[in-house]
Amino acid sequence: MEPTDTISESQAASSTIRDRLMDDLQHTIGEAEQWLQDSAGETAGGGSSETRARFDDTLRTARSDLRKLEDSILAHGRDAADNVNIYVQDNPWKAVGIGAALGVVIGVLISRK
Repeated sequence: MEPTDTISESQAASSTIRDRLMDDLQHTIGEAEQWLQDSAGETAGGGSSETRARFDDTLRTARSDLRKLEDSILAHGRDAADNVNIYVQDNPWKAVGIGAALGVVIGVLISRK
């Protein structure tokens, strides 16, 4: 497998995870707004504690989902780092050339300032 294939797969997975995270957050915000509207219409009786309990449950679920997504993103990052490490070990002179070129570019940029 080519390193560029792995990188593009990692980027696609990251994009998918980001989209799923945004959808989950939008859903959670929508539910929170709906519950706030529902609680505004309720009387001062026991209804507000039920709404609060539902809200707390949704927040716990959202936090759990965010932790899972974070773990997934970290796993993809580790995989990408492992693939780069393998590529550098398989092609050490290319890696040295890339490092030298980056060093020259950074040196030129720093010397301009």
